[in-house]
Amino acid sequence: MYCSIILFMKKTNIFKQIPENLQDEIFEKIISSKNITVERIISYGHNSPKSGWYDQIEDEWVILLDGEAILSFQDKADIHLKAGDYINLPAFTKHKVKWTKPNYKTVWLAIFYKI
Repeated sequence: MYCSIILFMKKTNIFKQIPENLQDEIFEKIISSKNITVERIISYGHNSPKSGWYDQIEDEWVILLDGEAILSFQDKADIHLKAGDYINLPAFTKHKVKWTKPNYKTVWLAIFYKI
């Protein structure tokens, strides 16, 4: 418990330490425990592989902090997200990132949780 308090007290900024040239998406765990993981994701025109789906065992709440993206679902319509938009994805919702804004850093905050 004491270590968690220290982590919360460390000041940082979600928009700092973003490399200029991103060949690959960045997935950075900010905090993680048994029932919750908070992750910063940075895309720069990246998308998911054409085959396969994200299909995780935990629920995911995600907010787009900057940029734009389109999420695709196996059995639902695509959703276009802009800065400030968020969505809750129940566990086992098959989805992928179809598109992120080219030549622009798209910053996501994803919270994976188990109830």
